Amino acid sequence: MSTFRRRVEIVSSGQPESGEVRAALEDDFHHFRVCLRHEHGVLSHVTGQALRYPYSACPEAIEPLHALAGMALSPIAHSVTRQTDARHQCTHLLDLAGLAVAAALRPVQLRRYDIQVPARVAGRTRASLLLNGQPLLEWEVNGAIIEGPEPFTGVNIREGMARWALNTLSSELAEAALLLRRCTMISIGKALYLDSQIHASSTDRCYSQQTVRAPRALRMKGSTWDIASNESLCSTDQAWLRDCTHATS
Repeated sequence: MSTFRRRVEIVSSGQPESGEVRAALEDDFHHFRVCLRHEHGVLSHVTGQALRYPYSACPEAIEPLHALAGMALSPIAHSVTRQTDARHQCTHLLDLAGLAVAAALRPVQLRRYDIQVPARVAGRTRASLLLNGQPLLEWEVNGAIIEGPEPFTGVNIREGMARWALNTLSSELAEAALLLRRCTMISIGKALYLDSQIHASSTDRCYSQQTVRAPRALRMKGSTWDIASNESLCSTDQAWLRDCTHATS
């Protein structure tokens, strides 16, 4: 198993009263885009694109993402989970939409997250996150427990972390921490031969894994890549992202 890598890039038109936000996410398992428009503090339109995904049903999850339309903008990315049932959404499209919603309220037009989670050795790894190229978070992780540094020491990434982060950290640090948590959890998949699956598991945890849908959510063989460098991630999204700044001009 090699290092898991993810990059998220977010571009806003920079017009808080009425504007557009575009966001792209690419990692070893996924490549998604989300575009939203907002007017007077309300999300008026949201859609997505599925470019690389683990199961054949994943692109269908763009439709339920439209349930976010009409929600009030929030500086808290996790707020999208109060607008819709995350179990019936694509986890990564919904996460990306949440990041875009929070970005709509910020004056900064460009934001890039880079995450790395090396292969675990005896259950341990060191997960890290950069914000716009600068180190922001680095955790020593043993199983599901963050062993340090403070204030993360003792936090369980699988149980109760979202509530803890939102109640303890600033909204921006909580955003980064929950993004790193997601990556730390799913990075375990790099130790598995996922293409041995025929279809998604019936866990009811996301759109493709709903019991009624999983048997026809066929495994997209070859969709897991071994990314050598974060610099290659989101490289094909750049022209699409740049168009955002001209969308409302």
